[in-house]
Amino acid sequence: MIANMVSAWTWSPRDVILHVLPLHHVHGLINALMTPLHVGASCLMLPKFDPQQVWHNLVNPMSHTDGVRVNVFMAVPTIYAKLIEHYDQHLHRGRGSRLACEYIKSVCMERIRLMVSGSSALPQPVMEKWESITGHRLLERYGMTEIGMALTNPLSGPRIAGCVGKPFPSVEVRIAKPNVYAKNGYDVIATGNAKRTTVTPGQEGESGELLVRGPSVFHQYWNRPEATKETFTPDGWFKTGDTAMVDSQAVYKIVGRTSVDVIKSGGYKISALDVERHLLTHAAVSDCAVVGLPDITWGQRVAAVVVLKEGHQLTLEDLKIWARNVLPPYQTPTVLHCLPQMPRNSMGKVNKKELVASVFPEFLKDR
Repeated sequence: MIANMVSAWTWSPRDVILHVLPLHHVHGLINALMTPLHVGASCLMLPKFDPQQVWHNLVNPMSHTDGVRVNVFMAVPTIYAKLIEHYDQHLHRGRGSRLACEYIKSVCMERIRLMVSGSSALPQPVMEKWESITGHRLLERYGMTEIGMALTNPLSGPRIAGCVGKPFPSVEVRIAKPNVYAKNGYDVIATGNAKRTTVTPGQEGESGELLVRGPSVFHQYWNRPEATKETFTPDGWFKTGDTAMVDSQAVYKIVGRTSVDVIKSGGYKISALDVERHLLTHAAVSDCAVVGLPDITWGQRVAAVVVLKEGHQLTLEDLKIWARNVLPPYQTPTVLHCLPQMPRNSMGKVNKKELVASVFPEFLKDR
């Protein structure tokens, strides 16, 4: 895992990373701590996430005790959203704000070489706003505890919003769909590595489960042989449980967690993450989660749980009218629920099964 990141992101002893992530997770432990230490880089750790302290260390010319300034930063989308919020409230207002903003952008572009987002999907509005503030288009990558880092956008080159790039150097991936009659229980839609991706003729644009193989993939769950057996294909590929697709440029896109982010409604397969990206462009919405609710007619209904910006209101009818020019009818939410705050764990993730159970218990009765 470390060798992949050193190679793909060109870590060196000259790097200084600002570390604000929990150490009980791969992102904070492997990516942001062990990888820089492996190459002899420096790691400046904050005791907890504090947006004011993060901004201070990103732009202060002498933020490091040895006089070496921070040039690498990694965080989850929620942290970037909080940093943007602090910027808008405290750095983008008042006398001298224009010069301060120009200074921040200039310093970030000149001194910081890499800013990475991971652990959950990066909303496009967050990516675009962060780029306008810092001049950096965040590098989004994909990984999980069982496999380490699997896919990454390029260090140098175009980074496409909503996509997670191509496989790391030692990683092989497949996109597959179940077929009980096939030898290994699945048909291959696409297969690839860091150098090349091949799509099966006739399968262009199709989505399926992302499978991963390589030396960074774990061997087994501790004392859970049945779970281990279920999570590997007969020919040794790890089943991530995420639905993915590949575009014409061999760039991979995570459609979402198969169990909660792929909504099957009226014959359509809907990516909850795509709907969320659009909803976050609404002027009244500061945060959202899209889920599928059981429906006897459609199979599932598209439901949106949103957090509104201060002073804003939003009704379902308002949302439907707005969505006419943004979303196709089958992706438009037919259920809307507003919360004062989105429940997220320490890595900024929303547990959608728990969210449905707490917000929409009436839809789960007798099921």
